[in-house]
Amino acid sequence: MEVKAAYAACARLARRHYENFPVASRLLPEAMRPHVAAIYAFARVADDFADEGDRAAADRLARLDGWLERLHACAAHEGGGQWPPEGGEPAEAPLIFQALGATVGDCQLPVALLDDLLSAFCQDVTVSRYATWADLLDYCRRSANPVGRLVLRIAGYHAAGLDEASDCLCTALQLTNFWQDLKRDWRRGRLYVPLADVEASGARLGDLDGRALTPAWRSALGCVAARTRSLFREGRAVCDGVGGRLRLELRLTWLGGHRILDRLEKVAFDVFASRPALGLRDAPLLLWQAFRWRSRTVVTSNER
Repeated sequence: MEVKAAYAACARLARRHYENFPVASRLLPEAMRPHVAAIYAFARVADDFADEGDRAAADRLARLDGWLERLHACAAHEGGGQWPPEGGEPAEAPLIFQALGATVGDCQLPVALLDDLLSAFCQDVTVSRYATWADLLDYCRRSANPVGRLVLRIAGYHAAGLDEASDCLCTALQLTNFWQDLKRDWRRGRLYVPLADVEASGARLGDLDGRALTPAWRSALGCVAARTRSLFREGRAVCDGVGGRLRLELRLTWLGGHRILDRLEKVAFDVFASRPALGLRDAPLLLWQAFRWRSRTVVTSNER
């Protein structure tokens, strides 16, 4: 009963936060939902620590270090601990780790994937610019890709081909969110468009201060969006390589992310004028597209 209450707390926390895509939605198999909610709650709080701009970088990193210690403690005991929340932690912190410890144990999750997530959140505190595309992909490797692999493990999939396709999809989704949130991130002092692409396009950082998306900036964003679209194409395979309700969930996720990218291109990436997002009116079309989906690539998933 205690673990069940802990999972319920994680689900409530997930529902409180805005996302492009629902977390642990009813489309997922019921058995997967508590585990996905536990991982989301763990990552959501850590992300909030990294984004606390009113706190000194050293304080934010200290909180993330504490979160890392509690991760390994709960994973070792497969059930978490009953530590009281430390300063600045949400009241649900003990419940989050109780649920996460149970999930790590029940699903035999690699703790290294959760370590990668925390390393990316620490990087958010110390890094605000990326010099090259390769640098940005390395960040996505730790900040986005572990989530997809964890979901596959929860579902019982262990195929290398599925992992690789999942990585492409997760990176594409995160990159799309970066281009969608260019305005918000710039206000926080962050820029995810690689400086090499900014320079190659002749764009100037100062233009973003004036909320002006110049032709040079549209060119830079068009370049990174084209690479993002290629990653979506490579990521389709994971949507075809899983079965059951998870297949529908991943197809809807792929379609939703791709639709946002389409809308960004339609407005020529001018997120200062309007931020493209998904709404309830998109749901019927996305469902129709998901049911009419044509598999293009089959990834062997017999390592389950």
